[in-house]
Amino acid sequence: MPDKPSDLVQGTLDMLILKTLALEPLHGYGIAVRLEQISKGVFRPNAGSLFVAFQRLQRAGLIKSEWKATENSRCAKYYVLTNLGRKRLNSDTREWARQVAAIAKILEAS
Repeated sequence: MPDKPSDLVQGTLDMLILKTLALEPLHGYGIAVRLEQISKGVFRPNAGSLFVAFQRLQRAGLIKSEWKATENSRCAKYYVLTNLGRKRLNSDTREWARQVAAIAKILEAS
């Protein structure tokens, strides 16, 4: 039986979007596909969650958007990481690693 997609841990969607945009600017659908590809299907964010996250990240100045032509000559809103977004990604990544290490210690306790 194949594994089912997992729900993202509360608060991690923003960090994953920032990481995806650190690799290259993408449109919303491209971000969703990239997250699914990199996680090997474990994470499949829905369009509604992504839309709300994009708005939140833009209001915070962590990403910006611009309309551009896609690979198939359609127009789509592409998201780009800002310098502030890059700083946030670095701090969020360090905090995530700290939390994961602490959880691992708790789970290994006997």
